[in-house]
Amino acid sequence: MYIQSLELSNFRNYESLKTEFSEGTNILYGDNAQGKTNILEALYMLSICKSYRGQRDRDLIRFGQEEAHIRSVIMKDGIDYTVNMHLSRNRTKGIAINGQKLRKASQLVGLLHIVFFSPDDLRIIKDGPSERRRFMDMELCQLDQSYLYNLAHYNKIIDNRNRLLKDIAYDRRLEEMLDVWDAQMVDYGSKITARRKVFMDSVSAIVGDIHASLTGGKEHLTVGYEPNVIPEDFAEKLRKARERDIRQKISTVGPHRDDFSFVDNAIDLRTFGSQGQQRTCALSLKLSEIGLVKQIIGDNPVLMLDDVLSELDSGRQNYLLGSIGGIQTFITCTGLDEFVRNRFTIDRLFQIRNGTVAKMAREETEEQRQKEPGGIHGRDKQDDSGRQE
Repeated sequence: MYIQSLELSNFRNYESLKTEFSEGTNILYGDNAQGKTNILEALYMLSICKSYRGQRDRDLIRFGQEEAHIRSVIMKDGIDYTVNMHLSRNRTKGIAINGQKLRKASQLVGLLHIVFFSPDDLRIIKDGPSERRRFMDMELCQLDQSYLYNLAHYNKIIDNRNRLLKDIAYDRRLEEMLDVWDAQMVDYGSKITARRKVFMDSVSAIVGDIHASLTGGKEHLTVGYEPNVIPEDFAEKLRKARERDIRQKISTVGPHRDDFSFVDNAIDLRTFGSQGQQRTCALSLKLSEIGLVKQIIGDNPVLMLDDVLSELDSGRQNYLLGSIGGIQTFITCTGLDEFVRNRFTIDRLFQIRNGTVAKMAREETEEQRQKEPGGIHGRDKQDDSGRQE
């Protein structure tokens, strides 16, 4: 599986873009806020139909324009798939594969599998449970269409139930309507919980060895699923929580309150881990994603490393770069000197400058390296949204 080409029209800060990628390592090089991450974001849209930043479609359209287009050719199992995505400020997105329009955007999910790693992934470890649930959901939705279906329905049920809870505060006669939503909540929620447990058990089986290798065998990481409720007790706990839900006007029981833990040598890294431990844990988690996707779909995912190398010491850099052989990889960076000199072959190098892309020849990389004063560590970090105002 790999991405052959990308065309953009009025997406983020790109008025127009047409380029082709290597099946190997693709480096997107340039100063911050020039549009490197925007290319990764466009590609990620092809995997799960949403921005990994969580933004609305209208926010992805170039300033002053009413619509944007993403077009890409994806090679999977020896077959070319041409994906066209149309974003509008006033309408839902339209998607077609090989010229056939999809009835629902969710039909695209599963065609392309992407593992995306950025410095923000540290939030999975140190922030609240919502970040960890988002990680689970983003990966599971790519791997399992039934999970995507169940999650979408469960979220709608929660929204409807919460609106009803607010209405009950003004009219207690509406309380009996909760029975309908509660039954559906247990049905879809139990399926979500069961699938999450299988997923986290699979992650835990992989992540421990990766983490031990990263730490030279000094640390032993275990990942544990912490469901808010198990399927066998869901209906009863929901019944017992009804009065509390009515008082608080929100649903307090269910998989929308799940969490999972990271324990390293008996230390809960969510609360007591150092930043270095949390960063290593995030890296182990992302590398375990690659292994898990390989197990489930029998193919490599596409890997995206968004300004990650500057956040890692040389040992972790070497381990990461040594783990991605045979995988199409996109790496964004601001400097090239140490990267080009000491790491591995760059199959294709793109220089990004103010919403334009120039493909650089191999011999140009060494010349460019000589001009770089700071390499991948030599630039100040700032937002790379490239959003024009």
